Amino acid sequence: MQSTVLRFSLAALFASALVPSIAFAADALTVTVSHDLALARPSETITIPWSEVNRALPGALIQRLVVKDAKGRVLPHQVTNVAPLAKDPKNEGAAYGELIFQHDFAAGEKRASFTVEKSDTLNPVFPARAFARYVPERLDDFAWENDRVAHRTYGPALAAPAPAGSGKEVLVTSGLDLWFKRVDYPIVDRWYNKGHDHYHKDEGEGMDMYNVGKSRGAGGTGVWDGTALATSTNYATWKVLANGPVRAVFELSYDAWDAAGTKVSEVKRFTVDAGHQLDQIDSTFTFSGPQQLTVAVGLNKTPSDKKQDPKIAVVRSESDPSLLQWVQQASNGSIGTAIVLPGASGFADDALNHLVLAKVESGKPLRYYAGAAWDRAGHITSQEAWTAYVAQAAARAKNPVKVSLGSR
Repeated sequence: MQSTVLRFSLAALFASALVPSIAFAADALTVTVSHDLALARPSETITIPWSEVNRALPGALIQRLVVKDAKGRVLPHQVTNVAPLAKDPKNEGAAYGELIFQHDFAAGEKRASFTVEKSDTLNPVFPARAFARYVPERLDDFAWENDRVAHRTYGPALAAPAPAGSGKEVLVTSGLDLWFKRVDYPIVDRWYNKGHDHYHKDEGEGMDMYNVGKSRGAGGTGVWDGTALATSTNYATWKVLANGPVRAVFELSYDAWDAAGTKVSEVKRFTVDAGHQLDQIDSTFTFSGPQQLTVAVGLNKTPSDKKQDPKIAVVRSESDPSLLQWVQQASNGSIGTAIVLPGASGFADDALNHLVLAKVESGKPLRYYAGAAWDRAGHITSQEAWTAYVAQAAARAKNPVKVSLGSR
């Protein structure tokens, strides 16, 4: 089992080419963020290469750094590392990758400004709103969450055969599970410590009520040959790249499987941002032979617990494109699940899943967004609200914010 803990920073290599360089030391790094949409963009995540911070503020220390909005309010922020155990002997910030913070753009607000400054005092420890970890105590689960929704998926130990008389659970699936939250604080560790029976009941914080089984769950993938879906087994290795408080990033790797005669392996990179119902997932498939394969991303057709007698509405949008469900349950409230897949080529179904399709080339990541909502959390309480949220998420994905830097 791979257990290396890294910090996410690859985007810094690209982002640094997109922003102007700061040629001299300044009192503050000024940051201007703009976009072209009229809609609100709550919890918009803003990333700045640490190289630009250090260029403007030489010798800046992550524990003595302040990010302020235009009104002077201090914003929670996060600094990622470039690599495990990275060295910085000259105190040049060489070990750091990105500065990350968020802003709530109101409807019609298309521009916002911020400052990044050195501080004479130590930063407070900001509450974690995004978190991911390997869970060896529960048969190699991997779990993650933000302040809106939690997830887990399944590792090698759960797939292993049960020794005679052990009673060990066995489940072979690469589907993605959901845990529904009613609170904004982290619950993954608390629920695992509470025990299996407790987190299947809503005791005020939420509950595990989603059904995965052999399905794709909420956002799992497979290779589609036009009639059947070929899927991987449980994830093989994991790697945490960043871990809050604003953003968590991790990778799950899947061993090669047979897809109608083509051997395919997959690495999924999850980017989990605070304040969002949907996670960004970049899946990279590796194969030889065909120039392209058709990949399917799925939602389980039967997502509810037993005895819930669900009424399930399924909405497919070619314009976004997106696939979503709104599930009204007998006693556990209503849940929404969704996939947004820019560049999708169509939709399909198999016995277990509703599917949205896309073409992929070997080694080139496929980006999509997947997640869920629960009406009892109070953020999204109707099918109409969920449909609108998913459409807005698709629009935001197509229109990323633009960041420009200056100094004063």
